[in-house]
Amino acid sequence: MESLVAGANFLLKAVNHEVYTYIGGQKEFVQIDQNDLYPYLLVNIGSGVSMIKVDGDGKFQRVSGTSVGGGTFLGLGKLLTKCQSFDELLELSHQGNNRVIDMLVGDIYGGLDYSKIGLASTAIASSFGKAISENKELEDYKPEDIARSLLRMISNNIGQIAYLNALRFGLKRIFFGGFFIRDHAYTMDTISVAVDFWSKGEAKAMFLRHEGFLGALGAFMNYKDGSTDSMPPQLVEQQPAKRSSSCIVDRIHNSTRVHENENGATDCRLRVSSSFKIYDEVKRC
Repeated sequence: MESLVAGANFLLKAVNHEVYTYIGGQKEFVQIDQNDLYPYLLVNIGSGVSMIKVDGDGKFQRVSGTSVGGGTFLGLGKLLTKCQSFDELLELSHQGNNRVIDMLVGDIYGGLDYSKIGLASTAIASSFGKAISENKELEDYKPEDIARSLLRMISNNIGQIAYLNALRFGLKRIFFGGFFIRDHAYTMDTISVAVDFWSKGEAKAMFLRHEGFLGALGAFMNYKDGSTDSMPPQLVEQQPAKRSSSCIVDRIHNSTRVHENENGATDCRLRVSSSFKIYDEVKRC
């Protein structure tokens, strides 16, 4: 978790156009004020979900989470459809219609909004709720509709819990990361709608462009050869490839410099050396 937070802090401070909102099918990049970054809530969605209150570099606390995450999506998806991979299940959800399976507020109130408590007729009253009253077997439902309903259920749940924890600790910023998101439009839209609904428009879900690499980046930055504890590795800048940029982490001088190329991609070309090993890695992040 230390690596996860370190990776997030690095990206939020060093990479331009790292953070964006997703509203109405449109991405809008958000400029982060480094002087007003902390505290924030980091929601990392992997197999499960961790919600981490970050107060500064190396200062964080896991304050909540849920077991309903990416593992739930893939596990139930494999049982309910014939999909064998996460990407296949995501692609299938593109083609589905969750309203075939989900019970909506309008289904209960004759197609009308429940305006007294602020619920639109299109709001989901019960995920998979229509399967209760319909005399159908699993084979009678389209796999794409099942995948869509499942993705909606999990994303809604994560968005709601995230906002309630931000409210609990008085946090203004909620960043969502983890490889569950994968820049998937429907996932981001559902999370965004959930945060907007429960906050009554006062909060927005913010996503990280390099969402799936927080832990890996943090671990790389904090790399330490176990056999040479007394000799910390040195990260040395190499000449960047043509038309690319360099991402330099200098542990000796404790400085970080990042420059992006004109396509918005960042090439991380790092050489890690110790008395026993040399690593030379180029990573487009």
